[in-house]
Amino acid sequence: MAGRADEGPHAPQPHDNESAWAEQLLDQLRPGGRDPRRVVAWLGRTVRAAVCLQDAHGALLAGDRVPLDADLLADLVSGRISAAALQDRERHLRMVRLPHPEQDPAAGAVLAVVRPEPFDRRAAEIVHHTAGVLELLLRERRLTQSGRRLQRATADLRLAILQLLMVEETVSARRVAAGLWPGLLEEDTARVYVVEGSPAERDALAHACADALGGQALVVRCPAMDGHVIVVSPIPAAREKLRSLVDGRPGIFLGGSLRQRLAHTATAYGQAISALAVARFRPDQSAVYAERTHPARLMDPDALRAWSAGVLRPLDTLPHHIRAELLATTRLGLEFTAVSAAKVLGVSRNTVRARMDRVEALLATDFSDLVTRAAAHLALNTEAVQEPYDPDGTVPHPSPRAGLGDLLALPALRVWANDLLGRLDTDGRDLRRTLRAWIAADSNAERAARDLGVHAQTVREHVRAAEPVLERQLLASGSDLYEVVLAHLATGSLAVPALDGANRGQPDSPVHG
Repeated sequence: MAGRADEGPHAPQPHDNESAWAEQLLDQLRPGGRDPRRVVAWLGRTVRAAVCLQDAHGALLAGDRVPLDADLLADLVSGRISAAALQDRERHLRMVRLPHPEQDPAAGAVLAVVRPEPFDRRAAEIVHHTAGVLELLLRERRLTQSGRRLQRATADLRLAILQLLMVEETVSARRVAAGLWPGLLEEDTARVYVVEGSPAERDALAHACADALGGQALVVRCPAMDGHVIVVSPIPAAREKLRSLVDGRPGIFLGGSLRQRLAHTATAYGQAISALAVARFRPDQSAVYAERTHPARLMDPDALRAWSAGVLRPLDTLPHHIRAELLATTRLGLEFTAVSAAKVLGVSRNTVRARMDRVEALLATDFSDLVTRAAAHLALNTEAVQEPYDPDGTVPHPSPRAGLGDLLALPALRVWANDLLGRLDTDGRDLRRTLRAWIAADSNAERAARDLGVHAQTVREHVRAAEPVLERQLLASGSDLYEVVLAHLATGSLAVPALDGANRGQPDSPVHG
């Protein structure tokens, strides 16, 4: 090493008015060109040198790798010197330390410029000012990255709160939320809304929802559906504020739930999804679950509660938290696919399937049968709304207890079912016959097609055509489909499944999350 000179912090130097380099350097700070790699490449061309920008750990950030003196580099990284110039055999080297905003030596960077001829005043000045520009750009990048990390962490926290609510862990959800959003979950009840748009515009839609509700809502990007934003809000004005975001915007839809207890967030989410299916057929592109008659409301409430408690009684011997976890998972698993339910709950799909298999075994039933799933869905959601389960294991059951067939035989329910399915009779394609066969075939188009003697695509087209007529989503399993199944049971078009909770004595085993 022929020589070494320590230089102080790079203070602003007067620009060379006779050259264009300063103007070119300033261009690098324009919004479209703020890239350290472009600045390093420009510097190399301007001073005819090899340029290396590396972090304090030696990772190359931009330019080309340049051999550097280890001791000199250590002095720069540690902050003992801020810049150095030296001649090493046939090369001339300038090195400048670019400190971290918090003056953390291990987080800074080093700019090294090597060329065969000595640095004249112009070249030295260009290196000096370019180092200042790079320091600004690196600082901006770090701030941007920190902001993104904060946004991701906040989004993850919001999702964690939602997942806790989904499995009825309201106390834990409140504790997590209290630090960042005081008062958000103080009320015992809330509504769940789902806003649907394209995946590309979801981030902007989520920000718009948060802004519209002014911090009075839990706004979560749905982990299962790329175009969905989930909103949990206790304020009565939330619906109108969200509707203002939807109104007149093509491809944006809003579905809302009934007001539910926070422990019933999973039920409310299912209601919002069901309402969203209706919103797709509405001129105002929004709907609320309470806007239509549901079969459970037409049943005798005491008899329905007793029947539901009887169906679910085999689970009453489980510890309360395990029982709640199993039922919350099963409700979502019946509403959506196992993959989607797993994403919403933050567990693996194998965990969802294992929990549902366990419930299936305890109830001695078969969830692969669509009609059975509809009956189980009714029992689970009845409990979620009316809470027949007593942690002490004492649940009153009127005697004699009505079966599902008795619940479905009430005149009001038959009128509702005939009115709903009668809408299909105006279509000359006999949509009603196709739909009945499709349900009997467990929503398998190929099996239904064989039974009907038509092509499977015809079955799918008929089912799809029935959706806007019934104002219900059928091809995606969930509340809408189960209501249509119950309508078929009420009219006697399909046989009532044997799901009465009479089976007992299933062995207990742990749930693995």
